[in-house]
Amino acid sequence: MKVKVLAALAALVLMVPSAMAQKFEKIFDGTTLNGWKLIGGHGPGYVIKDGCIVCPADGGGNLFTEKEYSDFVYRFEFKLTPGANNGIGLRAPYEGDAAYVGMECQVLDDPAPVYAKLEPGQYHGSIYKVLPAKRGALKPTGEWNKEEIRCEGRRITVTLNGKKIVEGDLNAVSDPATLAAHPGMLRPSGHIGFLGHNSEVWFRNLEVKDLSKAPKDNVAPKGFTALFNGKDLKGWKGLLGNPLTRAKLSPEELAAQEKVKTDEALKHWTAKDGVICYDGKNDSLCTVKDYKNFELLVSWKIGPGGDSGIYLRGSPQVQIWDTALTNVGAQVGSGGLYNNQKNPSKPTQVADNPVGEWNEFRILMVGDRVTVYLNNKLVVQSVQMENYWDRKIPIFPTGQIELQHHGNPIFFKNIYVRELP
Repeated sequence: MKVKVLAALAALVLMVPSAMAQKFEKIFDGTTLNGWKLIGGHGPGYVIKDGCIVCPADGGGNLFTEKEYSDFVYRFEFKLTPGANNGIGLRAPYEGDAAYVGMECQVLDDPAPVYAKLEPGQYHGSIYKVLPAKRGALKPTGEWNKEEIRCEGRRITVTLNGKKIVEGDLNAVSDPATLAAHPGMLRPSGHIGFLGHNSEVWFRNLEVKDLSKAPKDNVAPKGFTALFNGKDLKGWKGLLGNPLTRAKLSPEELAAQEKVKTDEALKHWTAKDGVICYDGKNDSLCTVKDYKNFELLVSWKIGPGGDSGIYLRGSPQVQIWDTALTNVGAQVGSGGLYNNQKNPSKPTQVADNPVGEWNEFRILMVGDRVTVYLNNKLVVQSVQMENYWDRKIPIFPTGQIELQHHGNPIFFKNIYVRELP
């Protein structure tokens, strides 16, 4: 009996940290905006009145939490005025339009005549122009509503006054125009906020439950497939020529020559302690499988003077390099489509971590368009990638993914792919 009691107590102790982490936390103290940051505010911005955060009719802008969240449940109450329009920023950065570079859960006085002809994805509770909400759960204008937004991985659920009005999987969104316009819906983390539109809306009783868990290396997120298992290089091969030269070989010639290249490559590309390590003395490493449209996650690390890249469909390249390099223009940062000539080739900002630290790419390729996040910052949005091998034709419709050799030691892990239609 004593053993059973001790075992039960031990189990309870182990549960305590987890239970504590799952509690709701108030993020508005009712009297100040401590823990919040106003971005692009105008007029009075946001004011506090009767224990509420109020966006006045002559104010607004974006009011964000200083803290960033990944997976969470957000509860709040709100009260609309006639014709009111606001929004809840989700996993949003401070910069840019949160509806596109993050996500916006619409806050809207749906019955107002001015909103009679909106698109389905613009009404209250919708993830703006991405996941339309069911209508009819709003209380009459001027009454308080209760809402809960749950973001867990790519699953988004919105419950309004006890009725589930949105239940969607962002991984199911495959429309190329939507993916191009809303790259922020794929962000893994960001701020929660209010997105004011010069109309009066009241908010109160704001609380968040943090559901975030530390990811494990080389374990694919839901909806993705791991291209590296952390143990060996199964599914990878050595580089043979380029898409044009490979196309001229018979299947037998291709298999024989790729075997030679792979045998040599595996002397220099190795798996060690959950990391793909390259000594800089051979050539690029390529996936055995070809891919069409996809989302690719890659963690990478370089040393001083490092230079590499990610080939998409066998074509160069999403750039990786040490930003201290002076002879190749590396000061612009990694993530750009280096070999573009007619279309943009540089990233929009420098988002690299210091040399020797891990960086994370999120690369979306749909058709001939590429979007790149580096360390959760958007550096390339829906840019046309050119065919380096033959600039007279579009980029190939399918091809292998390659980790580029440039004569430098380099390290990769957490390589995941999600294939799209």
